[in-house]
Amino acid sequence: MTFIVVAIGMAAVIAAVLTLTLVRGRRGDEPAAAYDLRVYRDQLDEVERDLGRGVITEDEAARIRTEVSRRVLEADRKLARQSGSGQAPKALSLAAGVAVLAVLMGGTWITYSANGAPGYADQPLDLRKTEAADYRATRMKQAEAEEQAPPMPGLPTPDAEHLELVKKLREVVAQRGDDPQGLALLAHNEASLGNFRAAYEAQKRLIALKGGSATAADYATEADMMVLAASGYVSPEAEAALEQALNRNPQNGTALYYWGLMHIQTGRPDIAFRVWRELLSLSHAGDPWLPIVREQMPNLAWYAGDERYQLPPMPAEAGAPGSATGPSAEDIAAAAEMTPEARDEMIRGMVARLSARMADQGGSPEDWARLIGALGVLGDSEQAGAIWAEARQTFAADPEALATIRAAAQSAGVAE
Repeated sequence: MTFIVVAIGMAAVIAAVLTLTLVRGRRGDEPAAAYDLRVYRDQLDEVERDLGRGVITEDEAARIRTEVSRRVLEADRKLARQSGSGQAPKALSLAAGVAVLAVLMGGTWITYSANGAPGYADQPLDLRKTEAADYRATRMKQAEAEEQAPPMPGLPTPDAEHLELVKKLREVVAQRGDDPQGLALLAHNEASLGNFRAAYEAQKRLIALKGGSATAADYATEADMMVLAASGYVSPEAEAALEQALNRNPQNGTALYYWGLMHIQTGRPDIAFRVWRELLSLSHAGDPWLPIVREQMPNLAWYAGDERYQLPPMPAEAGAPGSATGPSAEDIAAAAEMTPEARDEMIRGMVARLSARMADQGGSPEDWARLIGALGVLGDSEQAGAIWAEARQTFAADPEALATIRAAAQSAGVAE
């Protein structure tokens, strides 16, 4: 409020000075005719002095007096005309001054109300950083955020068969709680149904079961499910999962996206800009966060004070390593309830399709893990071991990907 009072006060002072000037007129200035008149009179005095010193004759003096006197009369007439029309009526000047006062003060208030923040104190940078840190440390927890979160829009309506399969999968996992493959499937299926709390609880159990072998992708998946459960809010608990992911792989895309989002939500868009700038440099066409990040980056650059920032080109569409899909969670959940013969036949068909797609298009670490896990279910340890050996060569330079595949190979009994 202090700012607006000072601004209006300054506008009032300026308007008052302008009004006083209009009413009183300018002092110290004179018309050009008055100046000419003074010069001509000085010339007449100079003629008399020259005549007295004998510099000019009487006839010359008379001629000069006549010419100068004519100019004096002309200047005097001009001065009379200017004096009669050069000053505006005081009432009109006063009205103009009041109008100026109203425009300046009213304009100041309207402009500040539209573009300013009435009632807010000054916000220096250090204060804003301190307030952001305080808010981040005391913000809403996961449980409270879930209670207040609206339903997540856009979720597909599951069919009865899918629901029944997931129900059976829960029963299987409850009986075999130490099965990492089952927990991973359960987390995926619960998330697909919109049961995000149940999904991240299953993911937590999976991470606890893996212990030190849990990967950045495992923690990023947990954080993703927690954020979805809270309708897009990054809670302190989700932040802790993101820290674990980024400690294991600073370039994990999901973790970087939510890490930037967390900083936006806690009042540090400048940090979010730096995080998402790094994310854009690592992103590929089709990454789910890409449209959102690209849309927000110009605003974040403004907050960060980087006026020269330009969005990088969109990543080129790539053919698709990582695009192959393996047996769905529903398929494997259904397979757990089939007769051994029917189950083996179904899984062999899915394994054949997955192998063909991976041979043609390549595959993500998750695809390799699914394939090894499916072969383990079939008891085909020889083929699972061969694929595990190939995976170690293919992903030798990517420890995180190799850890994901290793977990499946250990579950299949072909890795230490």
